[in-house]
Amino acid sequence: MKQLFLLLLMATTFSQAQNFRGLDKSPMDQAKYPISNRITEKVAVITYSRPQLNGRSLEALVPLGKVWRTGANEAAELRVFTDIQIGETTLVAGTYTFFTILEKNTATFIVNSATNLWGAYAYNSDNDVLRITVPRTESEAVLEAFSIAFSKDEGQPKIHMGWANTRFEVPFMVL
Repeated sequence: MKQLFLLLLMATTFSQAQNFRGLDKSPMDQAKYPISNRITEKVAVITYSRPQLNGRSLEALVPLGKVWRTGANEAAELRVFTDIQIGETTLVAGTYTFFTILEKNTATFIVNSATNLWGAYAYNSDNDVLRITVPRTESEAVLEAFSIAFSKDEGQPKIHMGWANTRFEVPFMVL
């Protein structure tokens, strides 16, 4: 009888252990450049959360002209392992947060020296290390989840960002 009771208790425990309630609705992800697992080649890693549209419009989630954390949850983090140049500004190796301001036809990419921020609530422009405005384009393809990826097109490394039909890219140089 004790064995039967123990077996039922274990079965109940295991079945409850499979209940994954409360999973993050905007899971964390990383983009790496170069896309390699060799530590000696590592240049940059972006850690961010991937919010979903879930039937909502991009404009409702990211109002035009407002500082956006560039993802969800914590502010997006950019770790640079070797100096890079974005626009006219050199980013020295280190850890930064970054933010975005979407406008109708442009996106302003902001790198900030403050770290460990939740969202853009504590964003302070006094900590901005660089700002660059890039063209914002529209795609026919819809991205349900906000996404970031690196590429190297014709020798030019870029950070690509997209959500819904919006796309923009930030070119950079490895120094």
